[in-house]
Amino acid sequence: MEEQIISKAIIETYFKELLSNLDVDVAVAGAGPSGLVCAYYLASAGRRVAVFERHLKVGGGMPAGGMMFNNIVVQEEAKSIMEEFGITLKKYAEGLYTADAVETMSGISFKTVKAGVKIFNLISVEDVVVRDNRITGAVLNWSAVDIARLHVDPLGIKSKVVVDATGHESEVCRLVEKKTGGIKVAGEKSMWAERGEKALAENTKEVSPGLFVCGMAANAVAGSHRMGAIFGGMLLSGKKVSALILEKLKSA
Repeated sequence: MEEQIISKAIIETYFKELLSNLDVDVAVAGAGPSGLVCAYYLASAGRRVAVFERHLKVGGGMPAGGMMFNNIVVQEEAKSIMEEFGITLKKYAEGLYTADAVETMSGISFKTVKAGVKIFNLISVEDVVVRDNRITGAVLNWSAVDIARLHVDPLGIKSKVVVDATGHESEVCRLVEKKTGGIKVAGEKSMWAERGEKALAENTKEVSPGLFVCGMAANAVAGSHRMGAIFGGMLLSGKKVSALILEKLKSA
């Protein structure tokens, strides 16, 4: 088998997939747990979804668990979501379960892709497309361009909705804050697991026309607490934002 055939197979397949995702229903920035859960439920409902992850791996901080002890904690409210993804749970205390962090992220990633979501890793959302004060797309570039500080122009895609699932930095919302002034990113507070988890559902919402926020990005925008290695709220946030988006697209 010649090396050029292998190269051709990779290049042709990749660019076919990229071209087919230049116009999507939803573009998700960030392939952490909340972003992938959001994408999974949207795709399961028949929506065309692309996820753009700036890093090499998917999963955000979940695979590392807490301080590189690769186990996570989820609460009773998120148990059904974990079971839907086929994740093994071990009861630790009343209302609390532990799970293997790598299994959890692998299971979520696998089922999300099988639901029809295309995940593009090593691509950053560096800007948004705005028309008539509404976000109508995402501006993309290779993550390596930013790392190497190269002056390379990006490319844009069209989407009905953009989701900021970039975690603590809430990168897309900060871009919108800077470019349009339509929102204010308060920044996250110190760790307080109980309060941070409770705030996530309330903070998961549409923060600017066409821009939704979920997961840790939602708490960062609202100025709520971070919560550490308990992930039930992240999963619930991803599911909630998918429901909000489906309702929005239905009425559009």
